[in-house]
Amino acid sequence: MIFPLEQLVKFTDNVYQITVAASQRAYQMSMVHDPAIEENDDKVVSVAAKQLFDKEVTYRIEQE
Repeated sequence: MIFPLEQLVKFTDNVYQITVAASQRAYQMSMVHDPAIEENDDKVVSVAAKQLFDKEVTYRIEQE
């Protein structure tokens, strides 16, 4: 998994949570053949992580 290092260093929330969110977003993108994957030379997890760090996509933690 390749995360944008500059954004990861500045990230102040739970790194585990954003890692899980990026993995789930990458899976979601690959299942629907998201065009953002083809537009970027990066791996799908990197694209998903960038979307989360740039707040193009948001996530929430569901409480049981």
